[in-house]
Amino acid sequence: MQYQERVGAAQAAGMPRDGERAAAAGLNDANINPATGLATDYLNHFNEAIMLLDLLASCPDCRDDFLDDFLAWRPLSYRAHFEASRFQGRALAVAAYDAADPAIRGRLDTLADAMTAVLEAARAALLADQAPEAIGAVAARATDFLKPLVARAGVVINGEIDTSRRDAPQAIIDGLMRR
Repeated sequence: MQYQERVGAAQAAGMPRDGERAAAAGLNDANINPATGLATDYLNHFNEAIMLLDLLASCPDCRDDFLDDFLAWRPLSYRAHFEASRFQGRALAVAAYDAADPAIRGRLDTLADAMTAVLEAARAALLADQAPEAIGAVAARATDFLKPLVARAGVVINGEIDTSRRDAPQAIIDGLMRR
């Protein structure tokens, strides 16, 4: 969807109707990227689980302190995350997501599905009664997979160029020339 449609969604979600600038400012104020219609707050859902895995990896003897918290983590879609959150702009975040370009939204959803799959696999491995060293190894391996996925999701949300793409240098130059 085009920027104008995201602005319309923002206005429908309660943003002032005095122009695109006010709507874009409202999206920015709510930490929603006006260009993509997506909010990085969604990544906090995954970062919380990654933080717990990091703690398990660095301190496997602390299993009792952090394992239950990690096992309590449940996957949430973008919409479900914001509907359940205390995020001040949650209604706006959902409206902007609904109005976002389906291709961009699809990329984020695909990355979220991949992160969820890694977290679910880690959960299954950690549910087994394992030695502290094995817990640390599983947690470290999971974070090795997850951190690049979170970074790529951030690229999608922020509308930046994915530098891992083969055509990234040309895309970066093209983006600079358009400014």
